Formats: sequence, structure tokens, C-alpha cells
Amino acid sequence: MRPDAWYLTEDIDDFLAHAGDFLRSRPVLHNTPLTTMEKWRTQPGAFTPGTVLFGRLESDGGTQAIFYRPPSHRLTLTPLSPAQADTLAAWLTGLGHTLAGVTADHDTATAFAEAWQRHTGATPTLRVRMHLYRLDTLTPPEPHPDGHGRRVGEHDHEHLMRWCRELAADLGETVTIDAGTWAGTRFAEKSYTFWETPDGTPVSMAGVNPMIAGMVRVDPVYTPARLRGRGYAAAVTAEVSRAALAGGATEVVLYTDAGNRTSNALYQRLGYRRVTDWAPYDFASRAPAAGASPSPRTTV
Repeated sequence: MRPDAWYLTEDIDDFLAHAGDFLRSRPVLHNTPLTTMEKWRTQPGAFTPGTVLFGRLESDGGTQAIFYRPPSHRLTLTPLSPAQADTLAAWLTGLGHTLAGVTADHDTATAFAEAWQRHTGATPTLRVRMHLYRLDTLTPPEPHPDGHGRRVGEHDHEHLMRWCRELAADLGETVTIDAGTWAGTRFAEKSYTFWETPDGTPVSMAGVNPMIAGMVRVDPVYTPARLRGRGYAAAVTAEVSRAALAGGATEVVLYTDAGNRTSNALYQRLGYRRVTDWAPYDFASRAPAAGASPSPRTTV
């Protein structure tokens, strides 16, 4: 694999003109770059030109793989072979690029993380192991809790932000979510549904990304701790999944924490089937030798 088979750009329109068909050709495996690019392309203020590096691997007259590196310096990759991952790591190192981590399917992310360590000395740490699921045949939850789904409206915004803050805290994320920062958070581009009890009290929520290439991703699903174990998360997930199919989606996907047996079992009961594992790695910089100038610290 020749390094010059990779082409770099900071122009998102140029990148999508060449790689857009490739990304849309496998919407389940490519769901993360597809939804990210759509957000950057359509959401005001979500993308700043010149701050993201895009790369595409061209071979046999077409795009075979892509990556992008946003200001966080976390690389997102589509599937690569170990040899391709090593070539890319060596090439980026030779060009002087720094990375804070990598996210991809488990095999690709692991191969790249190991290659990055060989070429830079940076220590990779697996943050969490994840499963990617796609919906097969939707099966309504049984027993089904009383209540109904309701699309979240503008008058629900304070409630929605509060639940997103609680979710972020549960996940250990350090973020600010309020009216002033909302547009820049990972929650902003989604549409949401509340599951409400018969008296109209919201008890759970699910979000979905805008449909692209016939694919909708369910993200996030949240129930306050005091209300868990009553079937509300299953009900609201089934509701947004049904709505996605009714709206024309041909693929409905979601990610789970592989270590959370409860959520994995829940989604499987609803008809979601595991596609592959997913892995985000963090890179810790190698300590500089005595007397050497310190390297920039890589952080998320």
C-alpha cells in the first residue's frame, strides 16, 4: 500500500464529493461519519473551516476508506486491515500529526492503536468496549408499560437539557449543557421523544439523529435512576424505532456499552442484532527523554 494513496484535505465539500458515495454505500458501519458530516454540513456553527483534517484512501479508481480528525485530535476511521492501519499511522507520524486517540470498529481501532504506539511510543488505553446493533424485526416490549410517546417540543427544552446533563454526568462526561451552549453539544442536532405515563409525566426519553442514506441512529436513551426497571426505556426505544421505520428509514442502529448487560438484553428483545464491536482508544504521550524539550500533551 503506497502512502500516496491517501489524500488529505481540510475542505469538507471536496472530501464529500469524492468520499460521499463510499460512506453512503455502508450506512450501518459508516453511521458515525455519516451523522457527523451531516451535522457539520447542515448545523450553523457546528463546523469551522480549516479545523478538521479529512483523509481518503483511493484504490482501484474509488474510495476504500476514510478518516477525519477534528479539533479534539481524536481520529475516526472506517474499517482498515492491520497493514493499512500501520501504513496510515506511519504516514501521519512522518507528517508530524499528533493524535489524542482513535475510534473505529474494534479490529481497526486496535490495529491502529498498536501501530501508533510502535511509531510514536504513545500508550493506548481502551476507554470502553461497545457493541453496534442494527434493527432486524421490531418486537414491542412485553409487558408494555402504560403510557405513550410524545415528541419533545420547544416548551420541553429546559426539561430536555436537564436530562441531558444528568446523562452526561452518568457517563462521566465533563460538559456544560445550557441554553448558551446547547447548539454546540452532541445532543443538539437530534429529535427527541418522551415516554409519558397516562397522567402526562415524562419518565424516559430517546433521541434520534436525522436520517441520512436511509439510516437513523437512536442516541441517546435515558431514564432517571429513580424510574428505571419499569420498562420505560424499552417503550421509548420501541417508539422512536417504529417512528424511524414509518418515516422511511431502511436501517436503524444504536450503540451500547458492552459491559451493560441490562441494556444489551433490552435491545435484543426489541429486535436489535449485534453487527460488530466498537472501540475508542485514548493515547497518552510518551515521557520525553532527560534534557529533551517536552512534547505537546495529547488530551481529549
